[in-house]
Amino acid sequence: MADPAPSAPLAVSLGDPAGVGPEIIAAAWERRDSAGLPPFLAIGDARALRAVWNGPIATLSDPNHAASAFADALPLIQVDDPGEIVPGQPNLPGARCALDSLELACGLARQGMASALVTGPVAKSQLAAIGFSYPGQTEFVAERCGVAASNAVMMLAGPTLRTVPLTVHVPLAEVPRLITSDLIMCRARITARSLARDFGIDAPRLAIAGLNPHAGESGTIGREEIEIIRPAIEALREEGIDVIGPLPADTMFHAHARARYDAALCMYHDQALIPLKALHFDDGVNITLGLPIIRTSPDHGTAFDIAGKGLASPGAMIAAIRMAADCAARRR
Repeated sequence: MADPAPSAPLAVSLGDPAGVGPEIIAAAWERRDSAGLPPFLAIGDARALRAVWNGPIATLSDPNHAASAFADALPLIQVDDPGEIVPGQPNLPGARCALDSLELACGLARQGMASALVTGPVAKSQLAAIGFSYPGQTEFVAERCGVAASNAVMMLAGPTLRTVPLTVHVPLAEVPRLITSDLIMCRARITARSLARDFGIDAPRLAIAGLNPHAGESGTIGREEIEIIRPAIEALREEGIDVIGPLPADTMFHAHARARYDAALCMYHDQALIPLKALHFDDGVNITLGLPIIRTSPDHGTAFDIAGKGLASPGAMIAAIRMAADCAARRR
């Protein structure tokens, strides 16, 4: 991957054109000055923006012109025509448009023509219907970057909390089988390296949650903490990583507990996402660790039910753009 030029814009894919992606990206551009956002380039279909917004759009063919256009209009690279777009009414042509937008935006970041990648929300069911075989955008971007999906780590980040789910979109009944010492150690190493490289934390502190209530209660409510989690923590400490745990999940997310660590590794999806969304529903960011490029996304979905109604908050998109820019600057 080529190194991005300092002036390279961020590439922001619109996501599903019938979702809230177009309107929150447009709203982020409107608040570019008050939010202190750097130049970014939207990738998608102009009609998806026009369906929800009447602001100025500068359609470009060269991403190098985005910075000069950004002050007066939202720069956009147009992808193939997806057909009719109706906010809140997803269809298969719209899913193809979302995939084309993601592919192009990812390619710009990989080539160094964009300083980072920010992805708008997509509908996984719609993508699956057109043959998209990845669990989500994270795995797609990882493959395009030549990184194994197992080495692409999803972290959810807000102003006061960062969490990493060790297992994501799997049935809860399968989690105990999937949690291994090797998995914990691999994700912890990637998280620690990324906190140092992308967030400027010289000596990252990690906290690891238990799987069972009360972190197993010394083996009386499960032995995963004793047989799997604690050995991984001890091995990580021997490598020089600052890590605590296993911690009871019900007491590790209050304000005083959060002050003890920079990121929490959690055993399953809801254990990580419930506290993050409870604290930072409007400004939570999904960032993929372990990639050669920076990739962020707002930590919410397409919200088809409110698309086009003027109800969608751009807070998480603004936070995702800002975080991508900050991380890219640290890498430079």
